[in-house]
Amino acid sequence: MGRRKRPEVVIAIRDRSRRSGVTRVVSALCDTEDVRLVCVYCGSSPGSRPEFADEARSLGRAIAEAGHGLVYGGGRIGLMGVVADAVLEAGGVVHGVIPEHLVRAETAHTGLSILDVVDSMHERKARMAELACGFVVMPGGFGTFDEAFEILTWNQLGLVRKPLVFLDGTGFYRPLLDALDHVVEAGFVSTEFRRIAAVADTAAAAVAIATGPAPDVPGKLAALDPTTKRSSL
Repeated sequence: MGRRKRPEVVIAIRDRSRRSGVTRVVSALCDTEDVRLVCVYCGSSPGSRPEFADEARSLGRAIAEAGHGLVYGGGRIGLMGVVADAVLEAGGVVHGVIPEHLVRAETAHTGLSILDVVDSMHERKARMAELACGFVVMPGGFGTFDEAFEILTWNQLGLVRKPLVFLDGTGFYRPLLDALDHVVEAGFVSTEFRRIAAVADTAAAAVAIATGPAPDVPGKLAALDPTTKRSSL
């Protein structure tokens, strides 16, 4: 059997010669409805248990087999590299978004369909959120938590309406999910907004949630009275 041809690598690099100048080359694949991109947040480390990587491979295959693509942080190491390779090996499209300083640190995955190189971590998160139809959260550390909770907050405020699901077949997120329930019980998050953080035990279920409709909850900003600048919550 012949070796599968890797997708073309397209690198989009911000032009630093002009403060506002941007050189961005983006494949039409990811700008059409032909390929819906699922954003995966996960660790740049493999973790201490082999089942973390096993679940990442399952997720990558499930994304590709469902006819979707992946958008993620563009790394070649840890669970990030595992899920990207799994999508590519299954014939799927992968759009990586990575800050230039991580490219210089040689952590970028250069075998992707698209490698989108941006200036900062903030721009990376915004670009991934823009491209994604939904989000799957896998085991990771502070960076993964930051990304996931930002999307949860944006959904709560009504700034976006895109589904987010924790893939937790390994039980890694059970303590965090219990903490979210505690926050609800303590009165800092409503039961309605708690629905924004979905949970799935299998990769296929996670992909289905991430590519389906977001929970129908009113954004908190809708409760702001613009005449008084006070919240009615």
